[in-house]
Amino acid sequence: MEIRNYTKLQKSDNPHGIQSKKMYDTDHAIIMHLLLKAGEGLKPHITPVDVAFYVLEGSPTILVGEEKIEVKKDDIIESPKDIVHSIYNETDSDVRVLVMKLPKPTKKTKIL
Repeated sequence: MEIRNYTKLQKSDNPHGIQSKKMYDTDHAIIMHLLLKAGEGLKPHITPVDVAFYVLEGSPTILVGEEKIEVKKDDIIESPKDIVHSIYNETDSDVRVLVMKLPKPTKKTKIL
Protein backbone atom coordinates (compact mmCIF):
# COMPACT_ATOMS: atom_id res chain seq x y z
CA MET A 1 0.00 0.00 0.00
CA GLU A 2 1.20 3.49 -0.82
CA ILE A 3 -0.15 6.55 0.95
CA ARG A 4 0.54 10.07 -0.28
CA ASN A 5 -0.44 13.38 1.27
CA TYR A 6 -0.44 16.35 -1.12
CA THR A 7 1.10 18.63 1.53
CA LYS A 8 4.27 16.51 1.48
CA LEU A 9 4.67 16.15 -2.29
CA GLN A 10 6.98 18.19 -4.53
CA LYS A 11 5.43 20.75 -6.84
CA SER A 12 5.22 19.75 -10.50
CA ASP A 13 6.16 22.18 -13.25
CA ASN A 14 3.28 23.21 -15.50
CA PRO A 15 2.67 25.83 -18.19
CA HIS A 16 -0.15 27.41 -16.16
CA GLY A 17 2.00 28.82 -13.34
CA ILE A 18 -0.14 27.33 -10.56
CA GLN A 19 0.69 24.91 -7.75
CA SER A 20 0.33 21.39 -9.08
CA LYS A 21 1.34 18.16 -7.34
CA LYS A 22 1.33 14.66 -8.82
CA MET A 23 -0.71 12.43 -6.49
CA TYR A 24 -0.84 9.30 -8.67
CA ASP A 25 1.06 8.36 -11.81
CA THR A 26 0.95 4.92 -13.43
CA ASP A 27 0.92 3.61 -16.97
CA HIS A 28 -2.90 3.76 -16.84
CA ALA A 29 -3.83 7.08 -15.23
CA ILE A 30 -2.57 10.29 -13.70
CA ILE A 31 -4.12 12.32 -10.84
CA MET A 32 -2.92 15.83 -10.07
CA HIS A 33 -3.76 18.03 -7.09
CA LEU A 34 -4.19 21.67 -8.10
CA LEU A 35 -4.25 24.67 -5.77
CA LEU A 36 -5.57 27.84 -7.34
CA LYS A 37 -5.24 31.03 -5.33
CA ALA A 38 -7.67 33.94 -5.86
CA GLY A 39 -7.53 35.08 -9.49
CA GLU A 40 -5.49 32.11 -10.74
CA GLY A 41 -6.56 29.80 -13.53
CA LEU A 42 -5.43 27.33 -16.12
CA LYS A 43 -4.85 28.43 -19.68
CA PRO A 44 -7.52 26.94 -21.94
CA HIS A 45 -6.15 23.68 -23.31
CA ILE A 46 -7.06 20.41 -25.00
CA THR A 47 -6.02 16.98 -23.77
CA PRO A 48 -5.97 13.80 -25.86
CA VAL A 49 -7.78 11.85 -23.11
CA ASP A 50 -10.89 12.24 -20.96
CA VAL A 51 -10.46 14.42 -17.86
CA ALA A 52 -12.46 14.49 -14.64
CA PHE A 53 -12.23 17.33 -12.11
CA TYR A 54 -13.17 16.67 -8.48
CA VAL A 55 -13.57 19.82 -6.36
CA LEU A 56 -12.05 19.38 -2.90
CA GLU A 57 -12.38 22.97 -1.71
CA GLY A 58 -13.83 26.23 -2.97
CA SER A 59 -16.05 27.18 -5.89
CA PRO A 60 -14.06 27.23 -9.13
CA THR A 61 -15.43 28.12 -12.53
CA ILE A 62 -14.96 25.29 -15.02
CA LEU A 63 -14.90 25.69 -18.78
CA VAL A 64 -15.70 22.63 -20.89
CA GLY A 65 -16.23 23.35 -24.57
CA GLU A 66 -18.63 26.31 -24.74
CA GLU A 67 -19.99 25.86 -21.19
CA LYS A 68 -18.49 27.88 -18.33
CA ILE A 69 -20.10 27.19 -14.95
CA GLU A 70 -19.24 27.85 -11.29
CA VAL A 71 -19.18 24.56 -9.40
CA LYS A 72 -18.77 23.71 -5.73
CA LYS A 73 -17.06 21.38 -3.28
CA ASP A 74 -17.69 17.67 -3.91
CA ASP A 75 -18.78 18.21 -7.53
CA ILE A 76 -17.17 16.07 -10.22
CA ILE A 77 -17.04 17.49 -13.72
CA GLU A 78 -16.35 15.47 -16.87
CA SER A 79 -14.47 16.83 -19.87
CA PRO A 80 -14.30 14.59 -22.94
CA LYS A 81 -11.01 14.21 -24.78
CA ASP A 82 -10.11 16.61 -27.59
CA ILE A 83 -12.28 19.46 -26.25
CA VAL A 84 -11.09 22.77 -24.77
CA HIS A 85 -11.31 23.02 -20.99
CA SER A 86 -9.99 25.11 -18.12
CA ILE A 87 -10.42 25.94 -14.43
CA TYR A 88 -10.56 29.45 -12.96
CA ASN A 89 -10.66 30.73 -9.41
CA GLU A 90 -12.78 33.86 -9.61
CA THR A 91 -13.31 33.94 -5.82
CA ASP A 92 -11.32 35.31 -2.87
CA SER A 93 -10.79 31.84 -1.36
CA ASP A 94 -8.43 29.01 -2.30
CA VAL A 95 -9.63 26.32 -4.67
CA ARG A 96 -8.33 22.75 -4.53
CA VAL A 97 -9.14 20.30 -7.32
CA LEU A 98 -8.11 16.78 -8.25
CA VAL A 99 -7.59 16.41 -11.98
CA MET A 100 -7.79 12.84 -13.26
CA LYS A 101 -6.63 11.96 -16.76
CA LEU A 102 -7.91 8.59 -17.84
CA PRO A 103 -6.21 6.85 -19.50
CA LYS A 104 -2.83 8.44 -18.95
CA PRO A 105 -2.04 10.58 -22.01
CA THR A 106 0.59 9.40 -24.46
CA LYS A 107 0.40 12.65 -26.47
CA LYS A 108 1.08 16.18 -25.25
CA THR A 109 -1.60 18.59 -24.07
CA LYS A 110 -2.27 21.45 -26.50
CA ILE A 111 -2.21 24.85 -24.76
CA LEU A 112 -4.35 27.43 -26.59
